[in-house]
Amino acid sequence: MTEFEQDDYKPEHGTENRTDHMAYLPDMEVISSDLMEQVIAKMNAYDYDLYTAADVEQALNREVLGEQDFAALLSPAAEGYIEEMAQRARTETGKHFGNSVYMFTPLYISNYCENHCVYCGFNCHNRIHRAKLNYDEIRVEMKAIADTGLEEILLLTGESRKMSDVEYIGEACKIAKQYFKQVGLEIYPVDSGEYRYLHQCGADFITVFQETYDSDKYETLHPAGHKRVFPYRFHAQERAVLGGMRGVGFAALLGLADFRKDAFATGMHAWMLQRKYPHTEIAFSCPRLRPIINNDKINPKDVHETQLLQIICAYRIFMPFASITISTREGQRFRDNVINIAATKISAGVGVGVGGHEGTKKGDEQFEISDARSVEEVYQAIIRQGLMPVMSEYIYTG
Repeated sequence: MTEFEQDDYKPEHGTENRTDHMAYLPDMEVISSDLMEQVIAKMNAYDYDLYTAADVEQALNREVLGEQDFAALLSPAAEGYIEEMAQRARTETGKHFGNSVYMFTPLYISNYCENHCVYCGFNCHNRIHRAKLNYDEIRVEMKAIADTGLEEILLLTGESRKMSDVEYIGEACKIAKQYFKQVGLEIYPVDSGEYRYLHQCGADFITVFQETYDSDKYETLHPAGHKRVFPYRFHAQERAVLGGMRGVGFAALLGLADFRKDAFATGMHAWMLQRKYPHTEIAFSCPRLRPIINNDKINPKDVHETQLLQIICAYRIFMPFASITISTREGQRFRDNVINIAATKISAGVGVGVGGHEGTKKGDEQFEISDARSVEEVYQAIIRQGLMPVMSEYIYTG
């Protein structure tokens, strides 16, 4: 295991260079795609105050929703239709997923980061305990997780190529495939060839948080690091598809900017990418901004539980086949309720520091969680809802 205190860690790119956040760096792959321009144009044109109750009712009465219907369901006018939206979302969830709720857990294998994201606990300037698991420690962690009965894992790192290079992540995927049927990644964006390599190592899907689709806000929140480059991050899912990944996940960190516009842009991004690549499996996460270590100055734009439920239901009604994950950023009562409505995947036995599943946390957390229940506790909660806990959503044959 590699461990450093913050004073010992010198991030390669964590300086206040204030480069053009819309300009690619020389080592970044540029693909031929106009998705970003289309999504941003739609988001900028989205005036949610123009939608009326009649627009919401019309959307709820459609069998297949279009772009304007989705926009209506995210508008303030839809807040008076939460019960109707929840009922429609529950119907769509049952139609496409039955009563199954898929379980997984995240494993942070490193928290080194070279970005200066002002809202993140892994911020390269934060004085936190940094750590990176070696391969033996990864294996021990994975065995401890597999012993709980889980068959899906999400591997996460901080965004540092220097400390967690693609080869290191690939080896972690190879180890994970010895213990789990499905392996997901939430790492720094990489080129399509690197996604292909990680897929060959065992990764099935990737999730990338765009954080906010508001380019101006994005620029102020990311003063330095590779993450500062907005278009490279935006096109990560498409590069992953080009690299052979089976599925891709989308999310905005709700509370960083106008949450309705961010939710609309997230949905448009996913919808348009799937129309371009129909075989791709789509997933949504719906995280709200949470307190982080060493930072009491964040002033999020509050997103209340009712508004979060509105977003989740809108995703489900608009893209009924998409997987929706409900994070431990939310409390257990909300999580237990939303799996009975629209969410189809739930994390359990979660820690957001490096390691810790085998008993010893080795690095500090990225943010504070609200639901610390064990795998067994979440499993039983799902059963009490009259639902079926499922440990893996994918079966390989041949």
